[in-house]
Amino acid sequence: MSVDLKKIPYSILELATVSAGSNPSATFKNSLHLAQKAEELGYTRFWLAEHHNMVSIASSATAVLIGHIAGGTKTIKVGSGGIMLPNHSPLIVSEQFGTLGSLYPGRIDLGLGRAPGTDQVTAHAIRSDRMQAVYKFPDEVQQIQQYFSPSNSTAKVRATVAEGVDVPIYILGSSTDSAHLAAKLGLPYAFASHFAPAQLFEALNIYYNNFQPSAQLKEPYTMACINVIAAPTNEEALRISTSLIRMMLGVMTGKIDYMQPPTEYTADLKALAENPAFERMLKFSFVGDKEKVKQSTMDFIEKTGVNEVVTVSHIYDHNDRLRSFEIFSEIMKGQ
Repeated sequence: MSVDLKKIPYSILELATVSAGSNPSATFKNSLHLAQKAEELGYTRFWLAEHHNMVSIASSATAVLIGHIAGGTKTIKVGSGGIMLPNHSPLIVSEQFGTLGSLYPGRIDLGLGRAPGTDQVTAHAIRSDRMQAVYKFPDEVQQIQQYFSPSNSTAKVRATVAEGVDVPIYILGSSTDSAHLAAKLGLPYAFASHFAPAQLFEALNIYYNNFQPSAQLKEPYTMACINVIAAPTNEEALRISTSLIRMMLGVMTGKIDYMQPPTEYTADLKALAENPAFERMLKFSFVGDKEKVKQSTMDFIEKTGVNEVVTVSHIYDHNDRLRSFEIFSEIMKGQ
């Protein structure tokens, strides 16, 4: 049975990627412009990632960027995809997102993950006791829930700006550990299949089979990320995708650089893209014209059964990126 794409919410995960020849200031302007276009195109939410010590990614101060995006849009949900909780104090996160939730009622999402979003040396510089916090991740998620609860008004430690504020929590993950936690707490679950697809199906099965209803969520709700590079022709999409291929090579070799302009899709780049390590990491990368990306997206949703699809697009040129997201919105609208 084919999927009715018009019934599937579609969203964006934004890393605020810095292209060669650009800078964070210009990147932030482009991110806001993209969010405004996404709002017009019917995207459900616009999430910002958290990464550190990477010249190519400017989404470091995630809560600040969320405020910037929410302030420049009107209806689209804006949130974190995610806040890497072991990097932070649960109290501070609660205060930040409680404030955002009051400023932009009903529009702020709090996605929480446990990965560092950087290398180990930088992770230690962020928080020297980070590894202890990793083990406390389940407890700290519940601590944030408590800070948002009106019942915390009698506690000795309060996040007063968060109490009673409606900011839904999402659990992010790239492994089965996060699936167990999301199911136990009865929270929506978002999987990072755009770069770590190996355990996607196992994690989803664990989540569905172990889900316990909660005050926030009565039935399981799943989201999964895919890389999308859509263009008017397959040839143009492949050319644009060369920036992604070179970016991933930098990630895998530890030589991270700015997002480079696209080049011709040479035999060398084709061989690189077909390398088993690349194929494993970018298994759910849909590159092509509207029809090709549509078929790949339908197959993905049919096989996973996810409630919502989240798109990531690593594209050098801002106009090419806008066009890709526009094509994808047409696909999801059945146009």
